[in-house]
Amino acid sequence: MRDLNVTLIQSDLYWQSAVQNCEHFEAVMAPFAAQTDLIVLPEMFNSGFSMQPATVAQRDDGETVQWLKTQAALLDTAICGSLAIKTEAGYSNRFVFVTPQGEISHYDKRHLFRMSNEHEYYEAGQAREIIEYRGWRILPQICYDLRFPVWSRNQNDYDLAIYVANWPKPRRNAWRALLQARAIENQCYCIGVNRIGVDGNGLEYAGDSLVVDYLGELVVDQKEGMAFCETTQLSTSKLAAFKEKFPAWMDGDQFTID
Repeated sequence: MRDLNVTLIQSDLYWQSAVQNCEHFEAVMAPFAAQTDLIVLPEMFNSGFSMQPATVAQRDDGETVQWLKTQAALLDTAICGSLAIKTEAGYSNRFVFVTPQGEISHYDKRHLFRMSNEHEYYEAGQAREIIEYRGWRILPQICYDLRFPVWSRNQNDYDLAIYVANWPKPRRNAWRALLQARAIENQCYCIGVNRIGVDGNGLEYAGDSLVVDYLGELVVDQKEGMAFCETTQLSTSKLAAFKEKFPAWMDGDQFTID
């Protein structure tokens, strides 16, 4: 396990246009190729938070996933974000993580945002996933999952939690506070990447993409409402030293998640 350089990309999205979004992110990501190990894109980065899966969803080997594989290989960095995926059961809001070697891991969003009727259009994920990459154990999560701490409870099985989101501006204070809470209670690094702009439903997004350390300190705090890209380094030695000095994780309650 070594230090991990992570790039957050906070951006507006083209509404329900995979081609335009991929072209946009391709241009934005290119300058970071030499300095990063992992690029994080927002939730439904190729469409915006759409409740029209029949229009925007692709197969798990479709054009956007193939584009992710191509870009990860070209830039020699892992790339992650979520998109609508058509499955045998219906549709999933799926977090996709692609390595430079073309390895694909995924997590399907567990908590579907009923206030937008997401549960009527997408199937809820059933499994919590841990992705191993360059020695780091990574917990992938999506937007509304942030409000449910039991689902993300660290059982000493991950070092970094990543939340990708389309989290509207009126609830930005909750987004910021909960990201810090998840980092503190789980003694981990926590990354949240949110979009900006106004989507096709007229919802406004402030961004507020953050990197929070295990103490709850803000390592990266991206500017409200502005397109922004930033790379930061996560320290394995500092994380390990803190958990050894302050091993609260050893006193955590044992439980299982159905």
